[in-house]
Amino acid sequence: MATGRGVHREAVLVARTARTTPAGHAHGAAELPALLPTVDAVVLCAPLTDRTRGMFGADALALLKDGALLVNAARGELVDTRAVVREVRAGRLRVALDVTDPEPLPPGRPLWNLPGALITPHVAAFTDAFSPMTVDFLRRQLCRYKRGEELHNVVLATTGAEADEQAA
Repeated sequence: MATGRGVHREAVLVARTARTTPAGHAHGAAELPALLPTVDAVVLCAPLTDRTRGMFGADALALLKDGALLVNAARGELVDTRAVVREVRAGRLRVALDVTDPEPLPPGRPLWNLPGALITPHVAAFTDAFSPMTVDFLRRQLCRYKRGEELHNVVLATTGAEADEQAA
């Protein structure tokens, strides 16, 4: 959407099931085939479950428009690496991968040198800012807990079918 200040980009949220969230409407995962051809970028932040493993294989990647960007900050096994290599090598898609399958990505793999592929070292938490930010976050969480308020960034820790049911 164009505005007086330039191009406005809108995030499209997708969860396991359609719902209303504090961030707005989240489409259900079943809507992905209809949504993928309409977006310029996909950022994967999903847990690895039986349902999400391989969710971005050749068929899903083919639905993305030419020039789209796929960012994987979740788990490497959500994306079919061979299919990604084919799409990037053809110049149709671009990728930014914090995680890959296999992880870590072995030397000599095509993704390391493909134009249109950015591989990051999956070490974002290990910076000088990590310790002070962690202490600050814990302090704020403890204050919220003491006041009886809902905690931020609650992670559901389940496995198997329970994870599929509860993961967004």
